[in-house]
Amino acid sequence: MNEQDISNAVKAVLEEMNANGSHHAQGHVCKCKKNKMTLDKANSLIDKVKAKAETMGLNVVVAVADAAGRPVAVQSMDGAYIASFDIALNKSFTSASLKMSTAKLAELSQPGKELYGIQFTNEGKIVIFGGGEVLEADGKIIGALGVSGGSAKEDTELAAYGKEAFKEVLACL
Repeated sequence: MNEQDISNAVKAVLEEMNANGSHHAQGHVCKCKKNKMTLDKANSLIDKVKAKAETMGLNVVVAVADAAGRPVAVQSMDGAYIASFDIALNKSFTSASLKMSTAKLAELSQPGKELYGIQFTNEGKIVIFGGGEVLEADGKIIGALGVSGGSAKEDTELAAYGKEAFKEVLACL
């Protein structure tokens, strides 16, 4: 088959698909991005978390990572600690990569527990204190949230809020 024959074959298949409406079954709704962390989802969640932080009197950094722990968006509120940037980013990485909240990891990384010493792996990117949460869509992990700028308790509370607020983000986008 030469290039012209291949081109004609592809054109014929596309014309047939268009004649039949689409290649999906009737009534199919494509949800390709539903189970992916997008910039829109990340920024919408960050806005909600920052608004909640303001009501708590906190200036925080909020980071959202995709399911592989790669940063999608990071925003710093005016007056946030400079160190909070790396910490929030690492909390989102930790939650995504270990598929658990950093608060749960804090329990499991105590001396004598299953994950003791994990904080010394991965060039210090593993964070073992609260403020990181896994984000799910349809029971599948699609990303993680990291919050830093308050006390461990405040960060944990704010991240838990963000995890719940993410359900609203998914419903609206």
